[in-house]
Amino acid sequence: MDLLKSPLYSKYVESNAKLVDFAGWEMPISFSGLIKEHESVRSSAGLFDISHMGVISIKGINPKDYIQKLFPTNLYSFSEGQGLYTVMLNDKGGIIDDLIIYDLGIQENDISELLLIVNASRYEEDFQWIKNNLNMSEISITNFKKDKVLLALQGKNSFDLFEEWIESSISHIPNFGCEYKIFEHISPKEKIFFSKTGGLGARDTLRLEAGMHLYGQDINEETSPYEAGLGWLVHLENNHEFFGRRFLEEQSRLGIQKKLVGLSIEGKAIGRKGCAVLKGEENIGTITSGSWSPTKQQAIAFAYINTSHALINNEVQILIRGKKFKGVITKRAFYKKNY
Repeated sequence: MDLLKSPLYSKYVESNAKLVDFAGWEMPISFSGLIKEHESVRSSAGLFDISHMGVISIKGINPKDYIQKLFPTNLYSFSEGQGLYTVMLNDKGGIIDDLIIYDLGIQENDISELLLIVNASRYEEDFQWIKNNLNMSEISITNFKKDKVLLALQGKNSFDLFEEWIESSISHIPNFGCEYKIFEHISPKEKIFFSKTGGLGARDTLRLEAGMHLYGQDINEETSPYEAGLGWLVHLENNHEFFGRRFLEEQSRLGIQKKLVGLSIEGKAIGRKGCAVLKGEENIGTITSGSWSPTKQQAIAFAYINTSHALINNEVQILIRGKKFKGVITKRAFYKKNY
C-alpha cells in the first residue's frame, strides 16, 4: 500500500529530509538533526508539517448540542474564536482520541461550524464513531483538510515570525484562540519558514519534555482520563450525559489502580516503550514513552505505575536491555516555558 504524502513532500525531497512511515504517511523525522531542531524551538521557533493529522468539520444549528455526548468536557465552556483540548471516549471510558476543537462560530444561515483536529492514526475511527453516534439529519460532518497543508509553528518567536510571513497582526487572538481567515497576500520570504523546519523526531522530544501525551503510546482505548492524568477534562459536575460517564463516575468514587507519571533516569540509557519499572523485585509499572531530553540533558520517560507507588520523588529501577537503571518518579512536565 502506497504511503500518503503531504502537499509539501517535494520540499522534503529537495531538502534531503529523512523520511519515515508515520500512521500511513511518509513524513520527515528530521531535516538538520533532531537536537538542532529541538533547540531551535526552545530558543526561537520551529515549523512542523502536521498534514498527516485529520481535520473534521461539523456544521449545524447549535452543533455543540449534538456532539456534547461524545465528550466528557463541557463544550459550552468555550465559545466562538476559542479552542478546547479534550478527549473522545468509548462506552467504558477509554480514550478513542485526544483532540482540539475550534469554534468558528456562525458562518451563514444560522449554521455554526466546529473544527476537530484529530490524530492521524485515529482519523478513520474518529470519523466513523461520530457518524455512528449522531443524527446526521441535523448536522453535517466532512473532511475539512482534504489536500490542504496543516502546519504547526512552535516557540517563543512564533508570533513574530508568523506576522512577518502574513504581513498582518494576530495580537488580537487570545491564548488558545482561533480565527479562520483567507489571506490575499502572503510574504514571498519562504526562508522565514523553511530555515526553521523541524521533523517528527524533534516534535516528539518537545512534547515529551512538555508532559504531553502521544496517542497509541501514553493513551488508548484501554486507558481512562483519570489514569492518564487528564481528569481535569472530565466535567462530571456538568451533569450532561456522555459515553463512559458511568465508568468514570465509578473511578472517581473508588479511585484508580494505575497512574501515568514522569520518570527521570540516571545515565545515558533510554527507557523505551514496554520497559519494566521495578521497586525492589516487584514490577510496579511499564514505560509508555521515553527519550533523551536535549533541554534537561538526561533520559526522561512516561510510565503507568501502580497507584500505591506513584509518589513524586519515589526511587525506582528501570529495566533496560536486561540491566537495571536508577529512576525517580517526577511530574510529567519536565519543561515549562518562560514566555
